Amino acid sequence: MFFGSSTVGERGQITIPKEARELFNINEGDKILVFGDINKGLGLIKASELNGFAAKLFQAFEPNGSDKKK
Repeated sequence: MFFGSSTVGERGQITIPKEARELFNINEGDKILVFGDINKGLGLIKASELNGFAAKLFQAFEPNGSDKKK
Protein backbone atom coordinates (compact mmCIF):
# COMPACT_ATOMS: atom_id res chain seq x y z
CA MET A 1 0.00 0.00 0.00
CA PHE A 2 1.10 3.53 -0.64
CA PHE A 3 0.02 6.14 1.92
CA GLY A 4 1.78 9.22 0.60
CA SER A 5 5.05 10.83 1.56
CA SER A 6 6.63 12.38 4.64
CA THR A 7 9.53 14.78 5.02
CA VAL A 8 12.28 14.14 7.55
CA GLY A 9 12.48 17.09 9.93
CA GLU A 10 15.67 18.63 11.30
CA ARG A 11 15.51 16.33 14.35
CA GLY A 12 15.16 13.21 12.16
CA GLN A 13 11.43 12.82 12.80
CA ILE A 14 8.79 11.77 10.29
CA THR A 15 5.00 11.84 10.40
CA ILE A 16 3.11 8.64 9.68
CA PRO A 17 0.25 9.54 7.32
CA LYS A 18 -3.21 9.62 8.92
CA GLU A 19 -4.59 6.82 6.73
CA ALA A 20 -1.76 4.49 7.81
CA ARG A 21 -2.22 5.38 11.49
CA GLU A 22 -5.93 4.65 11.26
CA LEU A 23 -5.52 1.37 9.37
CA PHE A 24 -2.84 0.07 11.75
CA ASN A 25 -4.45 1.57 14.88
CA ILE A 26 -1.39 3.69 15.74
CA ASN A 27 -2.22 6.26 18.39
CA GLU A 28 -0.44 9.05 20.21
CA GLY A 29 1.95 7.58 22.77
CA ASP A 30 2.29 4.18 21.06
CA LYS A 31 5.84 2.85 20.96
CA ILE A 32 7.01 2.02 17.43
CA LEU A 33 9.98 -0.24 16.75
CA VAL A 34 12.10 0.48 13.68
CA PHE A 35 13.87 -2.36 11.86
CA GLY A 36 16.11 -2.07 8.85
CA ASP A 37 17.80 -4.06 6.14
CA ILE A 38 20.40 -2.27 4.03
CA ASN A 39 18.99 -3.86 0.84
CA LYS A 40 15.26 -3.91 1.63
CA GLY A 41 14.74 -0.70 3.60
CA LEU A 42 12.98 0.16 6.86
CA GLY A 43 10.09 -1.53 8.60
CA LEU A 44 7.91 -0.30 11.46
CA ILE A 45 5.88 -2.30 13.97
CA LYS A 46 3.98 -1.35 17.11
CA ALA A 47 5.81 -2.67 20.15
CA SER A 48 2.54 -4.10 21.49
CA GLU A 49 2.19 -6.24 18.36
CA LEU A 50 5.69 -7.60 18.72
CA ASN A 51 5.02 -8.65 22.33
CA GLY A 52 2.24 -10.99 21.18
CA PHE A 53 4.39 -12.31 18.34
CA ALA A 54 7.31 -13.01 20.69
CA ALA A 55 5.07 -14.93 23.11
CA LYS A 56 3.79 -17.13 20.26
CA LEU A 57 7.33 -17.66 18.99
CA PHE A 58 8.59 -18.80 22.39
CA GLN A 59 5.60 -21.14 22.78
CA ALA A 60 6.38 -22.71 19.41
CA PHE A 61 9.89 -23.64 20.57
CA GLU A 62 8.89 -24.78 24.06
CA PRO A 63 9.54 -28.48 24.61
CA ASN A 64 6.37 -30.45 25.36
CA GLY A 65 6.47 -30.59 29.14
CA SER A 66 10.21 -31.23 29.38
CA ASP A 67 10.79 -27.87 31.07
CA LYS A 68 8.53 -28.72 34.02
CA LYS A 69 10.23 -29.31 37.36
CA LYS A 70 9.66 -32.68 39.00
